[in-house]
Amino acid sequence: MKNIETLVEKINGGNNSSFKSLYGNDPAILHKQAVRYTGILNKYRSTFQNEEVELFSSPGRTEIGGNHTDHNHGRVLAGAVNLDNIAVASGNNSNTISILSIGYPQFDVDLSELKPNKEEFFSSASIVRGICARMKELGYSIGGFNAVIDGEVPKGSGLSSSASFEVLIGTILSCLFNESKLDPITIAVIGQYAENNYFGKPCGLMDQTACAVGGFITIDFEDPSMPVVKKVDFDFISTGFALVITDTGGNHADLNDEYASLPIEMKSVATALGATVLREVSLAQIVEAIPALRDKTGDRAILRAYHFQGDNQRVVEQVESLEKNNFRSFLSMVNESGYSSYMYNQNIFPVNNIKEQGISLALALSEMVLKGRGAWRVHGGGFAGTIQAFVPQDLLPEYISILEHVFGKGACKKLFIRDKGSVRVEL
Repeated sequence: MKNIETLVEKINGGNNSSFKSLYGNDPAILHKQAVRYTGILNKYRSTFQNEEVELFSSPGRTEIGGNHTDHNHGRVLAGAVNLDNIAVASGNNSNTISILSIGYPQFDVDLSELKPNKEEFFSSASIVRGICARMKELGYSIGGFNAVIDGEVPKGSGLSSSASFEVLIGTILSCLFNESKLDPITIAVIGQYAENNYFGKPCGLMDQTACAVGGFITIDFEDPSMPVVKKVDFDFISTGFALVITDTGGNHADLNDEYASLPIEMKSVATALGATVLREVSLAQIVEAIPALRDKTGDRAILRAYHFQGDNQRVVEQVESLEKNNFRSFLSMVNESGYSSYMYNQNIFPVNNIKEQGISLALALSEMVLKGRGAWRVHGGGFAGTIQAFVPQDLLPEYISILEHVFGKGACKKLFIRDKGSVRVEL
């Protein structure tokens, strides 16, 4: 445990190696983070009257390759970003976890009751309870603690604020009660379990894994019960590019059917070919069967299956390019993935609202500014929400100016891929 006053001194206005590894070298950003950390340390002191604490940081994540491939046991490429959730926490020698997230009411979780509660679904308390329940089942220690959390991973941004929160809680419990023995993958799997069984939302493992591990990672879901996770050794900051996520707005209501249609249609092609998921069939098999498939599944399902095959293989090639330090080739494949999502996967705008095409418009503007220099694609689930672009530094002001001219000031978030996942912050 560290003394709050000592931590404030070591923060040193942001001029410390720990902050630079998490947030980069921009003095203005480092100063902003120093103010942020000092603020939650003081908030913790005034809320819980305790001076001995630990600091934690858990990043958001961005999907980079493999758009809608995971649900058919495919491959994905993802990265941890420098927008994060941070926490000040300390054990409280009780059987209760008390959490104050800045901007939200404080809540408590009684560890004597760890069963799922449907009335608690879709709440932060359900996530905390589920993580504790699963850790206890797996033989790890749990206990009461107090925490103040400050989140900079925007909800609804496609950067996985929920997964970041989940692995943050897992990291706190690992540090406070298990001598930091839980590895990142275990923390991610426990977070996924809590989201599926206690929060009430089915999800894959990509988000939690990217947040927990950090850097670029590739995940192969051929066997979803034992996904193969590999960290990709690549220094993104040295490229001179920024990763920009743009929120195009749009109405997320009534999109459940659109999202559900993607795995359903992909799997319908697999079923018609005698398989369960598309990972079990080849592109050649699909092409050979197209005449018969058109009546059975419809053309859109075939096109989505074609997208799956292309994006699943593209992940392998993207990883190879990064490992060979061939960033130009990597960017080319980001664009290929984007075009495939638009033309074949067709998750850029909802078919029942063709007048609202914010993602399409943002992609067109991105091509206008970046053609020949950068890369752009839909980000995450699609239909509404965010796009992703890799922007060279000299084009960054123009790119942000044009996108924010259309989608509003603050719509663009300039990010980088951070190497560290969810960690205890050592100052």
